[in-house]
Amino acid sequence: MADRSRPSRRPRSIRARATGGAALVVLVALVLGAVAFVGVLRTSLVDGVRSTAEQGLDSLTARVEADGTAAVRAEDDDVLAQLQDGDGRVLARAEDSPDRPLAAAEESRYRHDGERWLLVADDVSLPGGGDGVLVVGASLEDADTATRTVTVLVAAAVPVVVALMSLVTWIVVGRALRPVDRMRREVDEVEGTNLHARVDEPGSGDEVDRLAVTMNRMLGRLEASQQAQRQFVSDASHELRSPLATIRQHAEVARAHPDVTDTRDLAEVVLDEGARLQDLVESLLLLTRVDERGRERDRPVDLDDLVFAEAARARAGVHLDVSGVAPARVHGDDRLLGRVVRNLVDNAVRHAEQTVTVRLTTTDGTAVLTVDDDGHGVPEADRSRVFERFVRLDEGRARDAGGSGLGLAIADAVVRAHAGTVAVSAAPGGGARFTVRLPARRD
Repeated sequence: MADRSRPSRRPRSIRARATGGAALVVLVALVLGAVAFVGVLRTSLVDGVRSTAEQGLDSLTARVEADGTAAVRAEDDDVLAQLQDGDGRVLARAEDSPDRPLAAAEESRYRHDGERWLLVADDVSLPGGGDGVLVVGASLEDADTATRTVTVLVAAAVPVVVALMSLVTWIVVGRALRPVDRMRREVDEVEGTNLHARVDEPGSGDEVDRLAVTMNRMLGRLEASQQAQRQFVSDASHELRSPLATIRQHAEVARAHPDVTDTRDLAEVVLDEGARLQDLVESLLLLTRVDERGRERDRPVDLDDLVFAEAARARAGVHLDVSGVAPARVHGDDRLLGRVVRNLVDNAVRHAEQTVTVRLTTTDGTAVLTVDDDGHGVPEADRSRVFERFVRLDEGRARDAGGSGLGLAIADAVVRAHAGTVAVSAAPGGGARFTVRLPARRD
């Protein structure tokens, strides 16, 4: 049954959104630009008409002061002209001018014979004495016609430009996103059984190419993680099967031959193998917890106290030298860090011939813990593998009877969770040296 709680959403492509957004921006810009252009053009045309009217007013003023009212009556019919007295009565007018007085303001608008006119006025001295007001008008018809024509052209051009721009944007964005859509289809076909597949890299060096490179790196990491997971499950199954098989074998022998089987021997086998199983399961759980959550507690930890505690717990058989342990404090999970020290010391004790040397110093804000043994050492070619899970080397060092193959892997995971590093090298005594570096706490 379909989930009706979530409203249906119409799919919207990036291509459509980009085209729509670009069209809207260009439309707004063109409209604003067109309005500004028409306004500037209109102002310029009106200024031209005003200049014409003022020139006509100046010329007619000079003629009126020389010839009187006859100069006004002699004006052409393409201009408006009136001569008024101080009381606003019309003394003379041009042939096409109205009988009623025109506005005598410095500048005004007037509609005559269906046309708009711009009127300008100024005082004038009459030849016979006295003063008057001369009003001259110039037609705004040409300016209005030009403005209307430009407005129509701009109104027709804006949609065409927007349409052309939208078409170009649609094509360009579509071509730019075509590799992305191809990558989407390719990635959609990737499943757990074909993580080796990779998407095609355009090689263009742009964002899409970098996206393809990043996706291939991600697929590579997923493939490596899957292979590691499968190997881990296989190795864990093998490690768990071995003690179970031992217990079952001894139990079957005890059942088949109860008269020759010592119950105490069977109990010791079961206890030993059970402890081995318990250690293995606890190690697996610890690794899983560290992988998922990292360190669970965050507090000041005295590494030297952990080293001395593990030195006192370590089994006898070798000489454990802790004289080089100096105070060092870090920040983290004391239980996990204690497990790191325990695993490294146990590993060194199992493989040492006579002596294990532990040193702890603080240098340049870094706590450095080294654990040396005088055993066979770790071959240089295998030093990058010893921290992998369930790795067992071919040399005698790795063939210990009691290790789960997870001790060094746990140490590596915990140290990395504490923003540190752990590495293996050759010890001065010929064995192996494990070096842990952790950020020191600054009190």
